[in-house]
Amino acid sequence: MPMDLKDKRSIEKNKRFINSVEFALTGIKTVYKDERNMRSHTIVGILVILLGFLFRLNQQEWLWILFSIFMMLIMEIINTAFENVVDMVTDKHFHPLGKKIKDMAAGAVLITSFFALLVGAIIFLPKVIQLIFN
Repeated sequence: MPMDLKDKRSIEKNKRFINSVEFALTGIKTVYKDERNMRSHTIVGILVILLGFLFRLNQQEWLWILFSIFMMLIMEIINTAFENVVDMVTDKHFHPLGKKIKDMAAGAVLITSFFALLVGAIIFLPKVIQLIFN
C-alpha cells in the first residue's frame, strides 16, 4: 500500500474518532441540560465521593462506589434515550407499547438505584456506626 494512501486513511480515522467523541460529549451535555434526574444523580454521586474521602475508603470500596455511581449515570442516559425514541416514534401520543418501553427503562434505573443504595449501605453504614459509638 502506498504511504500516501495509508497516511490519508489514518487521518480520516482520527477525524472520525474525534467526531465520535464530539457527538458523545454533545449527548452528555444534552442529557444534563434536559434531565433533572441526571443532575440530581450527579449531585448525589459527588456527595458520595466526598463521603468516600471523609471516610478514607480503601481501593476495593472505591471501585464499588465508583461502579455504582457510573452505572446510575449510564442507566439514566439509556432511560432518557429510550424515552426520546418512544416520543419520536409516537409523536408524543400515548401508545401502550411505548408505555411498556418507558416503564421498563425506568425500572432499569430503579433497580440500579437500589443496587447503588445497597452498595452505599454496605460500605458506609459500618463506618457511620463505628464513628457514632467510638
